[in-house]
Amino acid sequence: MLAAMATAYRCPQDGTRADVSSLTWCCPVCRGPWDLDFEIAGPVRPGALSGRVNSLWRYEEVLPLGSPTTTLGEGRTPLVPLTGTVSAKLDFLMPTLSFKDRGAVMLAELARRLSPERVVADSSGNAGTAVAAYCARAGLPCTVYVPEGTSPKKTEQIRAHGARLEIVPGDRESTALAARAAADAPGTFYASHVFNPYFLHGTKTYVYELWEDLGGRLPDAIAVPVGNGTLLLGAALAIAELRAQGLIDTGPALIAVQAEAVSPLAAAFHAGADSLPDTPPGAASPTLAEGIAIPRPPRARAILAAVRESGGTFLTVTEDQIRSAQLDLAARGFYVETTGVACWAAVGGWTDRSVVVPLCGAGLKTGLAA
Repeated sequence: MLAAMATAYRCPQDGTRADVSSLTWCCPVCRGPWDLDFEIAGPVRPGALSGRVNSLWRYEEVLPLGSPTTTLGEGRTPLVPLTGTVSAKLDFLMPTLSFKDRGAVMLAELARRLSPERVVADSSGNAGTAVAAYCARAGLPCTVYVPEGTSPKKTEQIRAHGARLEIVPGDRESTALAARAAADAPGTFYASHVFNPYFLHGTKTYVYELWEDLGGRLPDAIAVPVGNGTLLLGAALAIAELRAQGLIDTGPALIAVQAEAVSPLAAAFHAGADSLPDTPPGAASPTLAEGIAIPRPPRARAILAAVRESGGTFLTVTEDQIRSAQLDLAARGFYVETTGVACWAAVGGWTDRSVVVPLCGAGLKTGLAA
């Protein structure tokens, strides 16, 4: 089997390039996130998948890394119907109980190959627990920065995996700034689920699994919760690749869901803007959906473009809708954390087209909404 090839990091804003073997974490010119110049090795053949490993690594032709030693068996989560038109993909059944494992395994495997002195990450919780777990698997020293107020269950999990925990006063934005300052130290690999594009090539396997489970097709729409947009951008990557391989004719609409309390992307989308305003936002309002409470996502422009190109839209949900959705899913047998129920809150009543929602994180990570 020929391996896929990642040739360089590339800045989508100014075209600056860097070698993928370097520890650079952002464009040195604009300080923005990297994209990945990437060539898939060939089309994924449905008939060739049956004998392969039962994890996301079965899609080896389209992954930027192969032959991993860091894997915990992530991927291949169940797809189950909730209604006649809405199905759920149970990504809370991942090794660290969230979908972030899809991208974290890519970052940890890349870091293992680069042999940095240290790994740092920042997170509202789930990405941090995933990076901590996979760094433990890879034998890498890891420090995770989280905002004060992060769920104690998540910080407990980070510590349990042996990572050093740095609790940052303030909000998610303050936490990201602290981690980025640490990431500039020599010998540091910044395992950023936002800035490093290898993470997106992990989350794209979510859609490859849907395509396989649905017999070589995709639903009419895919709903995803959006803060930094890593699942949505991964989905857009997979859809583009499947179309380029001739495996689907048209892609599904991407339905981006935000908490009404913190919804900068939804506001920009409905205002017809292609980016967020330059003016700094005020303090973020509190929301039960802590995992998507991101006032200034660095990949905002790409997220807005991906939703528009798919024919999708942005939806927002209230705190009461989040509470009700969590209880409703629990009554159906699924105990999901508050961020992970946002899509069910938004599209659970749809009857006119097929849609898949991700149940992104286990309820044990945050508990029941008050």
